[in-house]
Order: sequence, then C-alpha cells, then structure tokens
Amino acid sequence: MLRGNAGDPVFFNDQDRFRFYLFLQQAIEKFCCRIHGFCLMDNHIHLIVQVAEIPLSRVMQNISLRYTKWINYSQGRVGHLFQGRYKALLIDADAYLLQLVGYVHLNPVRAGMTTVPEQYRWSGHLAYLGRDEIPWLTTDWVLSQFSPNLARARQDYEEYVLNHLKEGKQAKFHSGTVEGIILGEDHFAEEALRHAACDMTPRYSVADIVSGVCQAYSVDIEQLRATGKQRPFTEARALAACMVLEAPHLTLTELGKKLNRTVVPLGRAARKLAQRIEKDPELRKRKTEIIEVLKKAESQT
Repeated sequence: MLRGNAGDPVFFNDQDRFRFYLFLQQAIEKFCCRIHGFCLMDNHIHLIVQVAEIPLSRVMQNISLRYTKWINYSQGRVGHLFQGRYKALLIDADAYLLQLVGYVHLNPVRAGMTTVPEQYRWSGHLAYLGRDEIPWLTTDWVLSQFSPNLARARQDYEEYVLNHLKEGKQAKFHSGTVEGIILGEDHFAEEALRHAACDMTPRYSVADIVSGVCQAYSVDIEQLRATGKQRPFTEARALAACMVLEAPHLTLTELGKKLNRTVVPLGRAARKLAQRIEKDPELRKRKTEIIEVLKKAESQT
C-alpha cells in the first residue's frame, strides 16, 4: 500500500492514472515481476505484486519515484507525494491470494464510492471479468482456481466477489498474523522467516562500496572525485553507482555527496555500465568479486 502524504490525493485526473498504469507496465518489464490485482483510490494505492529475483523495495522505489516526478511536473509542485515508505505484507498465495484479490477490488465499495466493484474503473476487477483490457495484469492464476474454462472462471470469480460483498465476508489484510508482516499458516511463516534470515539484504555502506571499487581499480577516492572522463576513473564511478542502485538501503544521493557528483549523471553512467556488464564477463567478474569482499567483511563485523 502507498498512501498520500498527510492523506492528500495522489491522483488528480485520469491522465495521472493512465501514467501510473504506464509506470506499472514498465516496472513489470524491467524487474520481471507480476501484478495480480490493484486498486487506485484517490489518496492511496493497493498493489498485489509477485516479485522474482529483484526485491520488492527496488520495484516500489522505481514506481513511486517516477510517479512522484510526474505529479510534481504536471502539477507544478515539489516535495513528497507519498507518506513515507510503502507498507507491505507477505502473502501465502495458495491460501490467501484469491481472498486478497477480492479484498483489493472491493476497496471502492468499502469506501462508499460505488455499490458494486464493476462500477469502478480504476481497479483490476473489470479485467478479471473480461470487460477491460489491461495486458500487464496477471489474471490467469486466480481465474484458474475457479475453472479451466475462461468464460466459466470469470463468471465464478464474479459470483465469488459479489457473494463476499453480500455476506459481509470481506477479510482484513491490513496486518499479518506473524509479526504484522506475514499472512499465512505457521509453516509458511516459518519458511519465510528462515529464508529472510539466510538472504538478508547486505548492510554495507556507500563508503564500503567506494572503498571496494577503489581497491579493485587501484585508485583512490580523490581520483574518483576529480573532474574529467579518464578511464579507469569513469568506469570505477559507474560501477560504484551501479552497485548502489542494486542495494535497496542505499541511494545515489549518498554516493553523489561522497564523490562530489550529481545524481543524474551517476544514474546515467550506472545504466550504461549495467548494459556492458551483461555482455562483458570480465567486468561482471570484477563486480562479483567486489560484492564478495564486501559480504565477507560484513560477516566478520
């Protein structure tokens, strides 16, 4: 969930909503994630996101930053759009995804904006019914839980949602059952917590990355701060920026202050280098070696 700062609106017109659709589609393509359901309310947003290798934090950072820039530009404003960090619950899909999709698509009804969910345009509900085309929305998993026949599955899905509405069976998903962040049975929660403990986001700092890059390229930080476009200094700076972007707890702003650089050129250099890394095994190996050194040093602290 993303909420507007101080409860203020995050959408001002339909153009904003279509722009948010675009950013969702591009995030799906870039980060190889899926969206199983969504609802764009006036002052908050619900997304049901399934991530792959790239962590949710990067996906949400990309979407929220790009959309904030759009609103600030289109509305002639500055500052934050959303109220702090997004709120996320980890959901056991086998047990709860179907209920969650219904819950999210019923948001406009609960808010008194409409009496039935199909009257609200800005959610995934109409796409599930086959009455709206949203190519980036994943509907097949949920619909397959009803019937292998698409027409029958859509009909059963509609009945399922409406029955929950009529009977007042609208489950609450504002908090999880385990530590407020996980919604699932005990075995699912235990496995999720075990996985998180084994695969925690590294906590090395911008200074650690800069130090590791300097060591790998046999340069010092003053050379990285110097003006000019000489290699290996430009490549070392770009690699540091690339690694910062991949660490959800770090920002290019921090790196920019460290290297006396602005964010935009650092980001541009990082994106170009990321494309080179995909094609250059030596550069990829160098990056991997730096990360391994950082992880090893972190584990010893």
